[in-house]
Amino acid sequence: MKTSILKLSAYLLLITTFSCIQNANKETAEVVKVEAPKFTEDWESLGKHNESPEWFKDAKLGIYFHWGLYSVPAFGNEWYPRWMHFEDNKFYKHHVENYGHPSEFGYHDFAPMFKAEKFDPDAWAKLFKDAGAQFAGPVAEHHDGYAMWDSEITPWNTMDTGPKRDITGDLEKAIKGNGLKFITAFHHAKNLQRATELGQDVRISHFPNFEGMPPTSDDPKLQLMYGNMEHEKWYKDVWLGKMKEVIDNYHPDIIWFDYVLGDIPEVYRKEFAAYYLNEAAKKDQEAVIVRKQHDMPLNMSVEDLEQSRKNKIGTKTWMTDATISNGSWCYTKDLGVKESADVLHMLIDIVSKNGVLLLNVSPKADGTIPENQTASLLEMGQWLKSYGEAIYGTEAWYTFGEGPTKEPDGHYKNHQAFHKLKYSNKDIRYTTKDYNIYAIVMGEVEANKELLLESFAKENVLDMTSIEKVEFMGSGEAIEWSLSEEKGLSIKAPSKPVEEMATVIKITISQ
Repeated sequence: MKTSILKLSAYLLLITTFSCIQNANKETAEVVKVEAPKFTEDWESLGKHNESPEWFKDAKLGIYFHWGLYSVPAFGNEWYPRWMHFEDNKFYKHHVENYGHPSEFGYHDFAPMFKAEKFDPDAWAKLFKDAGAQFAGPVAEHHDGYAMWDSEITPWNTMDTGPKRDITGDLEKAIKGNGLKFITAFHHAKNLQRATELGQDVRISHFPNFEGMPPTSDDPKLQLMYGNMEHEKWYKDVWLGKMKEVIDNYHPDIIWFDYVLGDIPEVYRKEFAAYYLNEAAKKDQEAVIVRKQHDMPLNMSVEDLEQSRKNKIGTKTWMTDATISNGSWCYTKDLGVKESADVLHMLIDIVSKNGVLLLNVSPKADGTIPENQTASLLEMGQWLKSYGEAIYGTEAWYTFGEGPTKEPDGHYKNHQAFHKLKYSNKDIRYTTKDYNIYAIVMGEVEANKELLLESFAKENVLDMTSIEKVEFMGSGEAIEWSLSEEKGLSIKAPSKPVEEMATVIKITISQ
């Protein structure tokens, strides 16, 4: 009897053990299944990513800002840390006169002076929202090797120096708390010192390797700022390490890259993209990667055009990054600012071609945004509050517009020509949403003026629309209009002007 009981016990123990092993294997398999990477580190896999989700297509406007140690001297532009080392130019002269020779007062010595004592992330986030932005965030790191977050990789960060606070973390909470998506911009691919047999590579290296200057130091701490180290170590531990650190800690919805990204070895660009997209997928984020040149395939990233834009409708969603100022991207003394109407017109033109505007602002070192920039943002935001229906969630019509003002060809090489563009009430841009077509006049329409929208002529539109209603948004007056196959849509404006910056005509067609 005792033997039988022992046999039965052993049998039950065996069954129980086998069942536990099965359950453990099942649980392990389930865990592996949940945590298995969705994207692998190859372009074919990464190309399955939806590079432009609907929320991004619909957003149309985002705001970011160049703010860092270069905001302390507030001279010239954000490339101060580079040009302060070159004799016979204004940056070097300014630096010597105000701070001393760069061999004695290096760029890193600005870190204690970057206080950000008046920085209010909640006020910034509210301003961006009131300006009409749908996403916002910082230049997390420029070319200068200074991290605008609490970094464990480099001591040159806002928690360990200067402000003694996690700037990016504070902004993430405030921006997402105001219902906006969060963007982080990275320019640090240029930070690595890349020498050539001909000497200093002026195009690629941000800090010059001049003897006796801090960028040539063998101090490991200074090397982390000035990018003076073994290349492979920098690519893996610094460039990629910083990307992963920001992804893990702040979960940005958009990561935007400046130029020179193509000089990061392909293996690390792939590793970044797979890591970011997989981490975003874990949080059900529809993440966006934006790049400037041919650094990543367009089937998994969005094209960006600096200080320029397309002169035709984009077949894919694209982006322009431009600054609200007339000069430097960072704050400098007496920095000029674009008129709000000019910024708005730029946005309208971009949206009419399936684009998105990333607008830069330039805070002071103390953490305040100058009044003239704030005023321009709020004036644009007030227009968007009233007429945003013609912007957000729209797409391009069959034509982007009509009128005498034409955008030049090309990318950044023609940015000066883009700066000189000035639209008038003779220029019209179109957007569409649902069964509505929006004709946006770039300026005020005179009272009782007869407008002819030639884009509605049969030879232009090809498929004539059946119009139910025409109205001037912001006016309650009934509008007289007529549609001619030969000439187009003729409209008589209201008895009083409606809007000074840009006038929206809403044309409802039959369903």
